[in-house]
Amino acid sequence: MARIAVIGGTGALGRGLARRLIGAGHEVTIGSRSPEKARATATELDAAGSASVADAAEGKDVVIVAVPHASQQETLALIRDRVGHAVVVDTTVPLVPPKVMRVKLPAEGSAALQARAHLGPDVRLVTAFHNVSAHHLASDHAIDCDVLVFSDDVEARGIVADLCPGMGIRALSGGALANSAAAEALTSILIYMNRTYKADGAGIRFTNLSEAPGIP
Repeated sequence: MARIAVIGGTGALGRGLARRLIGAGHEVTIGSRSPEKARATATELDAAGSASVADAAEGKDVVIVAVPHASQQETLALIRDRVGHAVVVDTTVPLVPPKVMRVKLPAEGSAALQARAHLGPDVRLVTAFHNVSAHHLASDHAIDCDVLVFSDDVEARGIVADLCPGMGIRALSGGALANSAAAEALTSILIYMNRTYKADGAGIRFTNLSEAPGIP
């Protein structure tokens, strides 16, 4: 069992991730800028507790950040000095409303590289969960898509991947943190696919891999 904070745990993605992690037996704290929403979500999901963004991040094994791109910098600044040796998982996708079906990566190259700049070199940063539908996470069925996990810290990459089977998701290594740009860009394409083909939360699946590919 891991001690996990889900920052932005009152939003659709954060709530879905928290729900799956709680179902897998982890001790989950809901972090939010709204104490009332955090408490209500924690009660609804039977989470271990709720806290402010900064307090939720302290003393955890894993801290998952599930906030919109516009809130990324502010949120990471709040947790940067509180996470210690925890693995920070940033789920941020740099969508630019209203044209969310068009890929538009930031000047730095990706939200992942922006996160690295905001957190500094010493925080154990991983990115993941870019391409999994929040409403599938809110269900009880196994999710028929792969989650790509990116980091320059191979051990941290493995820690995040190991959380996924208990959540009903297959995780695959996507390699270095810089490669996160591909998954971030793919989100706009998946939104396009959902709208064009009336899909129910389209995802990605890699074929011709072994059943237990590991997380190299």
